[in-house]
Amino acid sequence: MCRGLAALPQTCRERAKEIKSKLGVFLQKPENAIDLIIQYPEKPEKKPEKLQKPAPEEAAQWRECLDRVLTNNYGLAAFRSFLQSEFSEENIEFWTACEDFKKTKSPAKMAAKAKKIYEDFIQSEGPREVNIDHFTKDVTLRNLVDLSPATFDLAQKRIHALMEKDSFGRFLRSDQYQELLVN
Repeated sequence: MCRGLAALPQTCRERAKEIKSKLGVFLQKPENAIDLIIQYPEKPEKKPEKLQKPAPEEAAQWRECLDRVLTNNYGLAAFRSFLQSEFSEENIEFWTACEDFKKTKSPAKMAAKAKKIYEDFIQSEGPREVNIDHFTKDVTLRNLVDLSPATFDLAQKRIHALMEKDSFGRFLRSDQYQELLVN
């Protein structure tokens, strides 16, 4: 049976009373709700990067391969916008998430990003599930056990190939791209 605080040594009882008095502050109701708000220093807002429209000659070089588009900030934004118009932006979002994942150094951040990428893009019925085969899903799931920058490489390559084979040609024929080819 429990004998209460009396069974504890005197030093423990004194320490318990000390802790109780310190925690008692939290049990008191504030006089107004403003006291509950914890002020955090505001982070300066990141201003969106103003993208420089490419010269028509540079935009024309994008026809050579999808990678030329993806490595150009304006090209990436234009291609993302095009995919959004086709309701298939999950492909470029997955590709960019994988690129970001590869640059992550901290194991804790890497684990959090890997979980998010898997849940959003790879997992069946995920909110932005990409179209990859069962084998690629299995390989990716096994790679999650031992994280490395190459964890999503196979899946990323499959999505890159899908975009290159399917969406990229339509992008090159789109009005959006054609407008970049003229001044």
